[in-house]
Amino acid sequence: MDIEEWWGFVDKARATVGDRADDRELPDDPLPEALVDVLASLDPAEIVDFYVKYVEVEDSAYRYSLCMAAYLIEGSYSDDGFMDFRGGLILLGRDMFNRAVEDPDSLADLPTVARMSREEGGWIGYESVSYLIEDAYRRIQGETDSLDTAVETALRAMTRPDKPLGEEWNRDPEDEEQMRRRLPRLAALFLD
Repeated sequence: MDIEEWWGFVDKARATVGDRADDRELPDDPLPEALVDVLASLDPAEIVDFYVKYVEVEDSAYRYSLCMAAYLIEGSYSDDGFMDFRGGLILLGRDMFNRAVEDPDSLADLPTVARMSREEGGWIGYESVSYLIEDAYRRIQGETDSLDTAVETALRAMTRPDKPLGEEWNRDPEDEEQMRRRLPRLAALFLD
């Protein structure tokens, strides 16, 4: 599965839910189930391919600068929290994901982020897009053991980052001077 096709499935789910696609905090967040529905229309091998490509895309966002942006926005500095944040970025769609990876400070443009900075609700992170992929596979296969085996085999053949990519930061999330210098727009929203 190429990256165009992969993002096409995410875009199809986003189009299904329209203007409700960008906030994971909604009490009846429709995007996760819409993505499960889209993926459940694929054959099992395509779902395996989707999962492997998901890991590649998520790994591409494993960057120091994005980790610090996640801390400012959601207050989480754990590996799990950052993984959820990257999953939520994927659900925001290709354009926003690519902009955020290239320039994490661009996340200040998101209405959800602005609401979060004013403590008016909203959320970006999503606890594991992988669960959605597993749900779709289970829907058509009745099990996920074969998915797990196929994905594990594919991931063993991949080179994955063992630490965040990009320029290494002083990884102290409490270093406000560094945040203001490197992520000025987000810092203005969350630190002022």
